[in-house]
Amino acid sequence: METTNIINQIGNTPLIKLKQVSELTGCNIYGKAEYFNPGESVKDRAALYIVKDAFERKKIEKGGIIVEGTAGNTGIGLAVVCKEFGLGLKIVIPKTQSNEKKDILKKLGADLIEVDAVPYSNPKNYIKQSKEIAEDLSKKHNHGVVWGNQFDNTVNTKAHIETTANEIWSQTAGKIDGFTCSVGTGGTLAGVSIGLKNKNKNVKIALSDPMGSSLYSFIKDKKLESKGTSITEGIGTGRITKNFEKALIDDAFQTSDEEALNIVYDLIENQNIILGGSSGINIAGAIKLAKQLGKNKNIVTILCDDGRRYASKIFNKEFLKSKNLPIPKWL
Repeated sequence: METTNIINQIGNTPLIKLKQVSELTGCNIYGKAEYFNPGESVKDRAALYIVKDAFERKKIEKGGIIVEGTAGNTGIGLAVVCKEFGLGLKIVIPKTQSNEKKDILKKLGADLIEVDAVPYSNPKNYIKQSKEIAEDLSKKHNHGVVWGNQFDNTVNTKAHIETTANEIWSQTAGKIDGFTCSVGTGGTLAGVSIGLKNKNKNVKIALSDPMGSSLYSFIKDKKLESKGTSITEGIGTGRITKNFEKALIDDAFQTSDEEALNIVYDLIENQNIILGGSSGINIAGAIKLAKQLGKNKNIVTILCDDGRRYASKIFNKEFLKSKNLPIPKWL
């Protein structure tokens, strides 16, 4: 393997035992440490597959442009990949996303277009705007312009069938009883669920959903209804994407920001692992799945990204106070 090429470092991330929650539940709960990817998140996998697929289908060549609507992490993954392939990158991002992610995108050379955060039903939604920008650019660009379309481009799911699921199976020596994670695009949960159930149909798959998302009610009651809100970025949605449609889900759990942040803060204090809020949602889901399955089971979840990417929110005392969220004693 050519180790000097950064895109060859995407994937094959470690599986880390989460000591406290394992002791709490009597199960072995593991986190797939996706912050070890070059772009420091799980989204590097989808980014690589989206770009490679565009080249394979001859939609783009060196000098072309990728356009994507993203809450940040897919954009960062695309920035890493596009640099290696000699591509330009335009990112449409809601203004509400963390300044840390926006700064990283700019430093990696992405052309950032910030827009108001509005629901998907609104024509000005960041995803719909990114599609329009890609269509306009493609009329006047000779090397190809591709809209990444991470939410409905099912090569996203394929990335996780072929990489994440196989890695988890190998790292647990096939002794996995349950898997859970949250959903942004749906690619991770869909791909891992398909990949694992192809190997053992009895592996239990659960959705871990934040408040404010409609997917929990969809799994439980077949209705897209939401309640509450969440400060977590990049997860939770009010629609069924083409990727999420493929997910093989047995159950769903919903978690508040307070519960998720307490998990994040405990991990920093007791295991020196610094994670974002979405990882807290995932670990909370793993705890609930462990309690449902019973003791001595092996459960895996996704540690999505590094918490320092959200420092202005989850490590900001004033922000936490304003949202009536827990503040760790060491902050």
